[in-house]
Amino acid sequence: MTVTWLFLVVIVAMAVTGFAKRFDLQVPLVLVAIGGAASFIPGLPRLELSPELMLGVVLPPLLYSAALDFSFSTFRRNLAPILRLGIGMVVVTTFAVGWFANWLVPELTLGAALVLGAVVAPPDAVAAVAVGRKLGLPRRMMAILKGESLVNDAAALTLFALATAAVTGRKIAIGSPVLYFLYEVVGGVLVGLVLSFAVRFVRARIADPPMETVLGLLLPFAAYFAAEEIHSSGVLAVVTAGFVLGRDVGDESVSTRLQESAVWPTIDLVMETFVFAYMGLQLRFVIEDVRDEGLPVHHIFAYGLAILALVILIRPVWIFATQARSEGWRQNLVISWAGMRGVVTLAAASGVPLTTLAGDPFPGRGVIVAVAFTVAVGTLLIQGLTLPLLIRRLDVADPDEDRRQGEQMMLARRISHDTAAQFLEEALRDPPAGMPTAELSALVQRVQRVSEARANVDRAEEVSEHEAKTLRASAVFNRLRRGVLQDQRAALIAARNAGELDDEVLRYVLDGLDIEEVAAESRVRRSRW
Repeated sequence: MTVTWLFLVVIVAMAVTGFAKRFDLQVPLVLVAIGGAASFIPGLPRLELSPELMLGVVLPPLLYSAALDFSFSTFRRNLAPILRLGIGMVVVTTFAVGWFANWLVPELTLGAALVLGAVVAPPDAVAAVAVGRKLGLPRRMMAILKGESLVNDAAALTLFALATAAVTGRKIAIGSPVLYFLYEVVGGVLVGLVLSFAVRFVRARIADPPMETVLGLLLPFAAYFAAEEIHSSGVLAVVTAGFVLGRDVGDESVSTRLQESAVWPTIDLVMETFVFAYMGLQLRFVIEDVRDEGLPVHHIFAYGLAILALVILIRPVWIFATQARSEGWRQNLVISWAGMRGVVTLAAASGVPLTTLAGDPFPGRGVIVAVAFTVAVGTLLIQGLTLPLLIRRLDVADPDEDRRQGEQMMLARRISHDTAAQFLEEALRDPPAGMPTAELSALVQRVQRVSEARANVDRAEEVSEHEAKTLRASAVFNRLRRGVLQDQRAALIAARNAGELDDEVLRYVLDGLDIEEVAAESRVRRSRW
């Protein structure tokens, strides 16, 4: 029965998403609102997934996809603000909320209050990144938000495990919290490295795009569960694997890259849509759980609103207190307001144990779940509704970033142009047997025109379609064109490996080259017929 309702929720949520996008509405807010209203439908069963399923099935593909599309060099350049938010702010939020909740809520012991702090500490950048991408936030701000989301889950879940163990009396594998955290980090990173290198080794030798795509799909789940099996960070294992495979974007076949470029956005859409719909559908049942424990509902949600206000306040205070001088206040204000909570908060709250090892009820479990739900939905509604307006009102454009992006694109075009010229010069010096020099020269000029048009407009699909209609490509022309594309790709990857070219620019240019190469291969197949 649960499986049937699960798929029904996904189908309905996808339909709602389509209408929300059609009318230019914020999808997360619409899904939460409709889900919350639907939860009160008489007879609607409770859709409750275990925290292991939420964290082990929903979280890995979202993290892996984000890491695949995130440049490690960009992560390294913005490491300081990412760590300040991804680790520093998570720790500060956990202890601030823990102290405040212990003082405010009678049902919570200090240990249980720290569990609540760890539950509500990690922001989810899904909604913020979607808004920022739509409204054109600078790349550096997007990188900080995405980088934070790749780190903060591991920090929050580690604190959650420590606080839960302290309340229940369960012993952790390593007695020292600091050593335990280091073990989580090192173990997760090592698992991610080992599995990603194994997948990369196999993919480089099978030359089977569907199989390569399947291996890529299985990797995040394998990394997460393998790391969790040895009690290290599954989140960091997934992120590490994504960084490694994302770094190899230029080494994959064209067919594999094109397949994965369609697969991962589709998976992201399904997972994100389901998470927000699931969040809304919990509303009625959270209220019922509070009532079943004999707690006054209005008091509990009043506590939730007070803690929500604290959670929202902590982020700008921390950001402005620790900001670097080079960071503008407008950009910091936008980042400080992009603190919406999501899947990790809900999954961690549902994962709070029912009892301690002594058999006693976990102190204030119903309060923790209700407050976590209030914080997650409250941040999504308050910050999610106002973030677009804030971005529009503040001028957060970064002139240095625009200049750097322009320089990077010029570098990519120059590398492509010089590589194409070198390849074609070598082709003229060593013409195919039996081909007149004048005919070969004409073909070389046609290849040069296509390459120059591609460099000027950066829209390979239009160039390819135009050439397919207006040029009757010969086998030599196609061979020359594919040779140019392959050499251009190799030169661009070499520039990336040397640190001259950013991963984001490399991926953008490779996308165009891939489309051109597929078009060239299709012309070759047609010419054989």
